[in-house]
Amino acid sequence: MARAAEAGKNANGEGRTKPVAVLTGEAPVHLWGMTSRERLRRSLALVGVETVDGANEARGRPVVLLRGDWIFDQRLVAALVDSPQTLLVADDGSAVAAHVDAAAAGNVADALAEERAMPEGLTRKTPATLAGAYENKLRKREPAFLMRLTPESADAIRARTFRGSYKGVTDFVTKHVWPRPAQLVTGWCARFGISPNQVTWASLVLVLLAFALFWTGHYAVGLVAAWIMTFLDTVDGKLARVTLTYSKAGDVLDHGIDLVHPPFWWWAWIVGLPAAGFSLAAPGWTLAVIVIGYVAQRLEEGAFLALFGIEMHIWRRFDSWFRGITARRNPNLVILTVLSLFGRPDIGIVLVAIWTALCFLVHLAQILQASVARRREPIRSWLAA
Repeated sequence: MARAAEAGKNANGEGRTKPVAVLTGEAPVHLWGMTSRERLRRSLALVGVETVDGANEARGRPVVLLRGDWIFDQRLVAALVDSPQTLLVADDGSAVAAHVDAAAAGNVADALAEERAMPEGLTRKTPATLAGAYENKLRKREPAFLMRLTPESADAIRARTFRGSYKGVTDFVTKHVWPRPAQLVTGWCARFGISPNQVTWASLVLVLLAFALFWTGHYAVGLVAAWIMTFLDTVDGKLARVTLTYSKAGDVLDHGIDLVHPPFWWWAWIVGLPAAGFSLAAPGWTLAVIVIGYVAQRLEEGAFLALFGIEMHIWRRFDSWFRGITARRNPNLVILTVLSLFGRPDIGIVLVAIWTALCFLVHLAQILQASVARRREPIRSWLAA
């Protein structure tokens, strides 16, 4: 009974026993502040696989064998764990990982370590055939990476893994302005052991600081704090992904801050106008349009997902493009920054209200268009085509 219970706990969705993992070899260079073997241990832990010292510790369970001198996309690790009797080969034909029965693990491990011919009976798969190119969580289509880590390849791999941590559909500031500086700061954080949650807490301090500065009409300094916060909001997620240290708690904290704070900033901006020597004809109506519009747009996004099974912003090319400029925090900050530079923060907040209302109408049109389109065919993302 105890053995059966253990098997039940270790079974995956198809009823197979959960494998253990064995790593062989190691690269002579660190990546994002950790060894290649440590990266693999974290990657395996994220899919619930224990790493053991050798195949003799498998105790009859299947074994996932991976070469520690290669850098694996997380999708490849997850797919290999769910693919028994599979040999993963790089595009140049090098055997780099396998999922085998315990009885064959010793021979396959030796073959991987010595880079010699593999035993028969394994299904050979490349990264392209093992893992699909479409990433739903990151809203993009990008082939899974598999690269040998050497001192010569380290910079290219660092750039590739960072690019792989980026969402494909996001606002234009995050997508086009932040990547280069964010990679530098992410590398610095990884090198000095700064965790993603520490970066998130720092961004929360800046949220509160920007709120206080906007409230008192100190827009220039407040905008500096706000923009640094948005930058750190990019860094924490990328740091979590490249170091494989993301967690549900960290994700809730990060997204909770992102979801809640923007309306409070715009409220503080309106309150601070008299202190800065400006006034609005209808501050209450301006705030109502911004806050109600913000909440309504998030409800529209949730309704689209509930009705059609995909996010609104990945349905058509237009939807992905419009996500880049829709009335979210960063595009709104661009409006406020530009108008503040021209000395009219009051006009800036009015334009934010107008843009919020227009975006609400666009999202409503997207829902109506999808409702009509679904009568002809299922709603699918253009990225998954």
